[in-house]
Amino acid sequence: MAGKARRKYLVWLIVAGFVVLLMWSTMASQQVECEVCVEFNGRSNCATASAANEAQAAQSAQTTACGTVSSGMAESVMCGDAPPVSRRCQAR
Repeated sequence: MAGKARRKYLVWLIVAGFVVLLMWSTMASQQVECEVCVEFNGRSNCATASAANEAQAAQSAQTTACGTVSSGMAESVMCGDAPPVSRRCQAR
């Protein structure tokens, strides 16, 4: 019984270590955070995203912001291509 409990503890320890490694590697790659505000079809929305560089963070934030002000793929693409109302980025 003690061997079984020890194996269970070891498995939980390995799983916890893997989760910590995933969290660390994800957070370490998020170097820049951007807030982008868009206006499309008379509606506006702002969103924040982080990524490895400013271009990726801004694009991700704009895509997220466009999600609630556009409907359908065509509008989503048009909103994503439109210049944002505001864009603020900073290093993390």
